[in-house]
Amino acid sequence: MSETISCRQTLAVTSHRVLASDLNEHETVYGGALLALLDGTASISASRFARSQCVTAALDQVNFIEPFVLNDSLCIESYVTGHGKRSLEVFVKVIGEHLDTGERFLGMTAFLTFVVLDKKVTLPELNAETPEEKSLCADFQKRKTYRRQKIAEQKKLQASLSLDFPWYS
Repeated sequence: MSETISCRQTLAVTSHRVLASDLNEHETVYGGALLALLDGTASISASRFARSQCVTAALDQVNFIEPFVLNDSLCIESYVTGHGKRSLEVFVKVIGEHLDTGERFLGMTAFLTFVVLDKKVTLPELNAETPEEKSLCADFQKRKTYRRQKIAEQKKLQASLSLDFPWYS
């Protein structure tokens, strides 16, 4: 009988205050920096689930919803929402807060796929408890099927790409 872990047991939370050094030319948080923060937090959720080394395989369904500006805070929450034999999906949401007013807002969501490096690891069963967790976990198989289709399309694209130096063409 395999072990069961709840989504809540994989929860990772990080908080950050937006500083001037985080901003791009639009005076909002630079998206690339935010993606790095997301990946770091999501990797904790993946490790809590697998209890083994995992690597990021894909970052998809990234939705920048509302921008983060100077002196906002952003809270990154991530947890596992589905898995296969060696891969697992982590959902991430980023909640912003305007610290001067206390107003909270949904700033970003994303799904990341991680792969467990150790081929001998057996992943536990996943148990969703909250309405949000149940909703996200219920749609995992649809997202997995969609990802597989996209991977097949990517392989065709990659096969057509040149690796020659551009100035030799």
